[in-house]
Amino acid sequence: MNELGQLNNFAIEPKVYVDQTPRAGFTEYAEKLNGRLAMLGFVALIAVEVITGQGLIGWLTNL
Repeated sequence: MNELGQLNNFAIEPKVYVDQTPRAGFTEYAEKLNGRLAMLGFVALIAVEVITGQGLIGWLTNL
């Protein structure tokens, strides 16, 4: 209804979609996310080693 109390015949209710797949525990989604984050961490570790010329432990002990 609009501000004048008239019924709006053109309003369309949106369809509600609820994803019922679980997002916690040992699911395929969790394993893919864990693998992707591990790959990002590995690339970041290699980048630190290339930039500083030392490994991560050597770089952390010289701070």
